[in-house]
Amino acid sequence: MASNNRTSTYTQVSSSSDHDRPKSAGEKNLWASLLDSVASGKRLPEKNILVLGGTTESQREFLEALSADNSRRTQDRQSSKQPPIANNFALGYTYHDVLDADHEDILARLSIYLLSDPSPSFTPLLQPLLTPQTIPNTLIVVLLDWSQPWFWLRQLRDWIRLLRTLLVSLDEDCKEKMEEVMISWRDRGRGGNSLDGGGVSNSTEGDVSLPLGPGEWEEALGLPLCVVCQNSDHIENLEKERSWREEEFDFVLQFLRTVLLKHGASLIYTAPSVTSPLQSLVHSSLGIHSLLKRQPLKHNVIDRDKVLVPPNWDSWGKIRVLRDGFDVEAVNKGWSVDIEESYDLAAQNGTNGVNGHVTPDEDTPPVPGAAVEAYQETIRDPSLDALQATASEGNGLKLEVSSQDAQKFLATQVEVLDKIRQGAEPSSMDSSRVVRGRQSSQSRVEQGDDEQYDEGRVNEHIGPVQFNMGGIQVDADDMLRRLRDRQTYQTPEPTSPGNVATPDGKNQNEALASFFAGLMKRGGGSAANSPKPGAS
Repeated sequence: MASNNRTSTYTQVSSSSDHDRPKSAGEKNLWASLLDSVASGKRLPEKNILVLGGTTESQREFLEALSADNSRRTQDRQSSKQPPIANNFALGYTYHDVLDADHEDILARLSIYLLSDPSPSFTPLLQPLLTPQTIPNTLIVVLLDWSQPWFWLRQLRDWIRLLRTLLVSLDEDCKEKMEEVMISWRDRGRGGNSLDGGGVSNSTEGDVSLPLGPGEWEEALGLPLCVVCQNSDHIENLEKERSWREEEFDFVLQFLRTVLLKHGASLIYTAPSVTSPLQSLVHSSLGIHSLLKRQPLKHNVIDRDKVLVPPNWDSWGKIRVLRDGFDVEAVNKGWSVDIEESYDLAAQNGTNGVNGHVTPDEDTPPVPGAAVEAYQETIRDPSLDALQATASEGNGLKLEVSSQDAQKFLATQVEVLDKIRQGAEPSSMDSSRVVRGRQSSQSRVEQGDDEQYDEGRVNEHIGPVQFNMGGIQVDADDMLRRLRDRQTYQTPEPTSPGNVATPDGKNQNEALASFFAGLMKRGGGSAANSPKPGAS
């Protein structure tokens, strides 16, 4: 019994002594570090995408293409709906998670900001998004649409101007961070660094960097840029409806590649029904790489509806190879002139736009020698051609002649055939033609021109009848006509009884007529063998 008391006493003493002993500072730090490590391990890398341009529908199509492979599996895994997309007013927002190849681990979370209007009034909305912490993890995407390729250069110019205005307004810390980002981007793909590999292959090649070519990175923005040309399936419509040829498509591609080379940007064509490497391009541009499967980016400038130009791959030499005669230097200089035009110059011309600002695509006059003007001269806006055609028609100059519909024309012919079958009278138009024809015939008879009219018609077909008399060509028809005229002149009119023809004149005319008639029958002869005119 005592032993039981001793045991209970020892237990009570030991427990009370452990409880009363204070914990050291090292133990508290140990638990705090363990909790922080677990929390940081579950924290997702955050990436930002600024989607500029397009409409609410085209922006949604871009988001669907960006998360097409992961959307269904994410719903099955998390049993939740896709995050809503708020892009109807000013600056929109949505997000989605990037899954690994096994669709089990989340590699990063993308925060996507959407803006459709390039007005400088929205610059204050974009400034808080760019901080020294977010700049290394931010990608800019500009959306263009193949339904209106004639607006591409003007839209791209407006967005570049807005970005330059935005980035210049940041503080010094952000500008230093952007310089670091641009230096690392220029080194990617040049030497050991690879855009899709996620790092340096070996230490010896890591310090090697190839020199920049002409026109490369001359206008660095401070952030990586990707241009997405959506709805490339409209290329067939441009061929059928606008009569575009390979020259026009090559010209558009060469122009875009030359312009984007100055900013170190990438280019891709996408279509809703065609699988494209858009996800791989965006993820690699943000530094998101799968731990299980590596998807390298392969350039493509041959298939006109599946173009892919990765960053740091293009050059002036590759652009010239696509089609001869393209002036890369002139486009490069012209684009520098376009993006240097500031909004302040445009604001002096008016006060239209949002919040008193001028939209440059409406009020900025075209600059001589600029790239946008050269592009729009070749890739013309069809609406401008329609306006010119309307103005020409107003001045009485029609470019096209409208024809009657085939079905309507055939319907009227059916009525005419029915009237003919029923033995109906000709239409008023036909009867008027008949009346006019009869009147013209009667007038000819009254004037005595019917004989000459018939002779003229016959002479047009068979020509004159000529004979050779002693080396002289004689027109028999002309001679007979003269004889008839002479006989008619000498014959007295019935109403004048005083005029009587002499027998000598009548016999002389008959003799001449018989003489020339005999010549026509015999085929001509010599003047010496012919009988004299006075012989009977």
